[in-house]
Amino acid sequence: MLIDSHVHLDDPRFDEDRDQMFQRAHEAGIEAFVTIGCDVATSQSAAKLAATHDNVFATIGVHPHESKEIADGWYDEFRRLAQQPKVVAYGEIGLDYHYDHSPREMQRQRFREQVQLAKELRLPIVIHTREAQEDTIAILKEEGAADVGGVFHCFSGDAWLAKDALDLGFYLSFSGVITFKNATMLRDIIKTVPLDRIMVETDCPYLTPVPHRGKRNEPAFVRHVAETIAELVGNGSPSSLEEIAHTTVRNTKHLFKIP
Repeated sequence: MLIDSHVHLDDPRFDEDRDQMFQRAHEAGIEAFVTIGCDVATSQSAAKLAATHDNVFATIGVHPHESKEIADGWYDEFRRLAQQPKVVAYGEIGLDYHYDHSPREMQRQRFREQVQLAKELRLPIVIHTREAQEDTIAILKEEGAADVGGVFHCFSGDAWLAKDALDLGFYLSFSGVITFKNATMLRDIIKTVPLDRIMVETDCPYLTPVPHRGKRNEPAFVRHVAETIAELVGNGSPSSLEEIAHTTVRNTKHLFKIP
């Protein structure tokens, strides 16, 4: 059994076959999902999905791309949503200097505000960082994010970021990127990460793993991520896959306080 620790189940690309998608995930041994909020609307959708599906849990927050959209009342709405028992984390939040959909200074300010809100709500943090490693780590340290902990989702940084994230007490979540042939550095890094700090995800419908490249990603495919990690850290033996599954489920449940 596995948990897909980062999905976007409310994405319109699942509208025509969401029930079938859940069934395929069940058949692939996926026992639970953490669906992610990226703004007010998707946070509300995530919370609703969690409330209506026993094995779905939700996060709330504003993705760095949407930082410029934050309006009066958004944080109060997140406070309201956080009262729902199946809202288990705050995020995904962070910095993205690759696309710069929101101005960098605004991203940094909104990131600080949301770390503070996560601490107020006593929720762990789901981090998105791209080409902004130094600022991400600095803000997390300055705002005391270690008090609530969290996870660097879709980890694809370098060994320096991995070390700093682990030193903060955060987990690293690996996606289908680790199945890509050109992910040499990432494959080397995961061999150095303690198993009790690893999680797995699809980030679906994005980042489809090998062997399904070119198709829409979905939670059933998280098994390929776990299998690849097992090959890298345990020589691909059946027992190592079982260990990766057991350990990543335990880690995810511990961080998000999933029963």
